[in-house]
Amino acid sequence: MNGDMKLLAGNSNRPLAEAIATHLGQPLTRCHVRRFADMEVFVEILENVRGRDTFIIQSTSFPTNDHIMELLIMTDALRRASARRITAVIPYFGYARQDRKPGPRTPISAKLVANLLTRAGVDRILTVDLHALQIQGFFDIPTDNLFSAPAMVRDIREHNDLRQVMVVSPDVGGVVRARALAKRIDAPLAIVDKRRERAGESEVMNIIGDVRGKNCILVDDIVDSGGTLCNAADALLAAGALDVSAYITHGVLSGGAVARISASRLKNLVVTDTICATEAVRIAHNIRVLSISSLIGEAISRIASEESVSSLWD
Repeated sequence: MNGDMKLLAGNSNRPLAEAIATHLGQPLTRCHVRRFADMEVFVEILENVRGRDTFIIQSTSFPTNDHIMELLIMTDALRRASARRITAVIPYFGYARQDRKPGPRTPISAKLVANLLTRAGVDRILTVDLHALQIQGFFDIPTDNLFSAPAMVRDIREHNDLRQVMVVSPDVGGVVRARALAKRIDAPLAIVDKRRERAGESEVMNIIGDVRGKNCILVDDIVDSGGTLCNAADALLAAGALDVSAYITHGVLSGGAVARISASRLKNLVVTDTICATEAVRIAHNIRVLSISSLIGEAISRIASEESVSSLWD
């Protein structure tokens, strides 16, 4: 299997790509992914990939558009080099929050990106915790959506007394995700009911559930500005929670999010390494990065050997 596999990495998350390669015992394929003076992307693959099963590891995180272009051009290079199959491994799928029309004359950008990847020549998609599961239907090619919950559950068990834990969804839209994790650790569920006045801002309105005397764990797929988490932590503590932590898959953490979380009443925030951690994240006293390289590596191995991927979370 490994002799037929080729792993390639763009510039978005090199540490994760190297960790996946180490897990698989397979070196990253030598390639140049660089910029011309005018910032055009140039890709050159330095090894033979003819007839090989190829995997491009590339999160479409900030700068999102640059990383999408890298992924598209790497795909084109592999297709023209006669790779047998091209799988785009996208741990964080950018534009996923634009999965519907929120108003008239607005785009569905997640569908546009799916079309771009398919037309470029991608044969299969592997991603982690899509913002909305229906995005899988935007692709006309096989799409595997991994869940980070198993890794989070292990970490929660190691760092918490489960008898005192209550899982909390930071909004009504995330109830399904939070309920699934709560079921895995046999913990009760609470919901933060909030009203969002405008994008990037939220106002906590009510707590659904009794959180008094509980160690609350907020669960979500994306943390961007951090405002929702900080407001939810304040509301839960005001309602009698002992402390509040958060487990979030994708740590976008744009703008002043890291400083906001560091100054908040959150005991800790745990994010996975689907997005490469910045220096600010690495030195923050209450932010910790949980690696899911082994999960992605195992999924790649199973795809290459035509085994079941869904059994990873059975």
